Amino acid sequence: MAIFVSYQLNVSFVICPFKNPIKKSLLLLKSSLFIFAFIIISCKKESKYIPVSENDIFASTEQIPDSHFLGDQNCKECHKDQFKAWKGSDHDKAMQLADSTSVLGDFNNEKFTSQGVTSRFYKKEGGFYVNTEGPDGKNHDYKIVYTFGITPLQQYIVAFPDGRFQCLRTAWDSVKNKWFDLYPDFKVVHSEWLHWSRGGLNWNTMCSDCHSTNVRKNYDFKTNSYHTKYALINVNCEACHGPGKQHVDDVKRLGNNYTATGTMQMTLNTKPHDLVDQCARCHIRREQFSEAFNFEGTLLDHYFPQLIEEPIYYPDGQILDEDYVYGSFIQSKMYQNNVACNNCHDSHSLKLKFEGNALCAQCHIPEKFNTPKHHFHDMGTEGAQCVNCHMPGKYYMGNDFRRDHSFRIPRPDQSLQYGTPNACAGCHKKDNTWAWESFQKLFGAVDSIHFSDKLAPGITGQPNAHTGLIELANNIKQPEMARASAVKALSNYNTENFINNYLKWLNDASPLVRGASVDVLSEINNADLVKSFLPLLNDPKRSVRIKAFYGLSALSESQVPETYKQSYQKVKKEFFTHINTNSDFVGGRIKEANYYLKQGNMKKGIEGYESALKLDNINNQARLTLANLYYNNKEYNKAEAAFKTVMEQEPEYGPAYYSLALMFAELERTDDAIVQLKKASEKMPDNIRVYYNLSLLYDKKQDQKNAENSLVKGLKIDGNNESLLYALAYHYSKHDQPEKAKNILVRLVQLYPNNPQYANFLQQLSPKG
Repeated sequence: MAIFVSYQLNVSFVICPFKNPIKKSLLLLKSSLFIFAFIIISCKKESKYIPVSENDIFASTEQIPDSHFLGDQNCKECHKDQFKAWKGSDHDKAMQLADSTSVLGDFNNEKFTSQGVTSRFYKKEGGFYVNTEGPDGKNHDYKIVYTFGITPLQQYIVAFPDGRFQCLRTAWDSVKNKWFDLYPDFKVVHSEWLHWSRGGLNWNTMCSDCHSTNVRKNYDFKTNSYHTKYALINVNCEACHGPGKQHVDDVKRLGNNYTATGTMQMTLNTKPHDLVDQCARCHIRREQFSEAFNFEGTLLDHYFPQLIEEPIYYPDGQILDEDYVYGSFIQSKMYQNNVACNNCHDSHSLKLKFEGNALCAQCHIPEKFNTPKHHFHDMGTEGAQCVNCHMPGKYYMGNDFRRDHSFRIPRPDQSLQYGTPNACAGCHKKDNTWAWESFQKLFGAVDSIHFSDKLAPGITGQPNAHTGLIELANNIKQPEMARASAVKALSNYNTENFINNYLKWLNDASPLVRGASVDVLSEINNADLVKSFLPLLNDPKRSVRIKAFYGLSALSESQVPETYKQSYQKVKKEFFTHINTNSDFVGGRIKEANYYLKQGNMKKGIEGYESALKLDNINNQARLTLANLYYNNKEYNKAEAAFKTVMEQEPEYGPAYYSLALMFAELERTDDAIVQLKKASEKMPDNIRVYYNLSLLYDKKQDQKNAENSLVKGLKIDGNNESLLYALAYHYSKHDQPEKAKNILVRLVQLYPNNPQYANFLQQLSPKG
């Protein structure tokens, strides 16, 4: 009996700051139907994974009262030099009330037009206003209440109902003194999540946690509203050093007898990796796991980092989308050798400590490296600058140039293989072939092994690259970021083939590796594997514990062993805090929906996806999954309507037509199924399964000619496709064309000699004697 091959919907929801939205067209990424990835922060290095007692691992989640944050004027009394350096910095100006001193943009009735939208900036009654397109597609007047940043651009924030604050898409270029569109080549419709008036540019969710001090988002799911609070409007001294009340009280009480009591963060005694982790809270793509940051525990008790994978990184780990520096820096040899942010940047002004190559010369001997014998460029030129070879950058948000902090040697050979960038071709504006030939003339063969030599082939799905990924993941001398990314990339090669590797990595010393392993294994519906997550309920890192709990979703509470009951209940509370904290994201609502689906609760799963679409009605990734859920729940009319909505919004997206066709076929609506499959073949002509299933449908209607033609069309695309060849052989045999069937079977036997089915079929068709 013929079996229709269903289309497995693989999607991943990207929760990203507004700075660089992903192209609206649907992205199919490696993830199972019910596993959705968030975008996300980092790790604290450990030498060995030793589960600790509950008293140690369940760090306090208590929020700090605003009254414990005393403000910069209190700090200034004793720390005049530090205050002077900080004053006017990007941290100081991270967010300000909009007034005549803070607003840099031209609000003298200036007009700016981009993507068909005209915005007018003007003043009224001492305030600053903009007339621009609102959430209904019509122009309205909005008052500017806050400024955001200072250089190289300044954004402006508008107050909306229900406690929302929205960041305008049009920003002020404070270097060139002009208005500009953050995404000039990116058309956004007013009803989309990425429109400035909606979720993609919402300050409460996307910006507040890192631009102000002691932020509590306070999102209310029931009313879909915010009551966001902060202690200090900007990135104040205490945003980095922690609340100052105890410190000031101790100083006043002890006077000249005061000695450090350990109440402050980021001190001169903070170790390099700890310092980097503390900066990282705001300088990385992250998923949040705690309700609010309270300086308790470590970074991974509050956040988990986005690993190296497309479309955030190139396959070799270089920046593609924004990663906010940290994800790159922990890949580097600099980080591995205890270089920290403050070795290059002044901690308070944030400026570089030295100009030009003098910055690198702090550690790298000038006579060896700052010479044409090393860089092969004339001294004093751009090419002779260390950063231009080892820290190439990209522009984000229209005019914000940021350098890649992974500090790597250009690899034109990898550019040719994997499409990754290299500084040579980028600077000289030539192709990668020229760059590789020039590299070999100057340096010869590549003489250093970088983790990307094993990671890039795996991320791009090269044949047999799994071996290199396993080697990289097992190599504790390699960066944790690279190892964890290798663990994730190995799932490209059928996870079930590497179960023993993953089970071992669940106990790895690196929390990033443990977390990545849980994420991958969570996609496999295997009760025995699920039980392997139980010990991780006592993991030292909250983010890993929560991932483990999510992985245990398919296990009912009654199935949890008595020894883990108490930890299970505690992590369950952490999990739902994490879910509630992210419930104003589409991805947060989907994660909760998936939890209930794993629990077997189809009703709540469907409700979760419906809820997600209320936040973003144009999110067709979610809608496709919802359509399949409707179908599985026998709500066929709703499923059909959902599929057709996807087609209306994304008319060129072939999988929607394909999925609807398969549903029609199983509902015995053969003619409707054929119509949709023909459309699917037009949208994705290289998808072999379309032709295979179309042939089965024609055969069912006894349309022998079209059944044959469909298979022949597919074989023109992939002449050695096993399924199509066998189906065509069966078709010829069924319709009394044995010679044609035998010719194809002979070919199948040659191509796939280890499959006895083809030889037996051929023998049945051959005359005896």
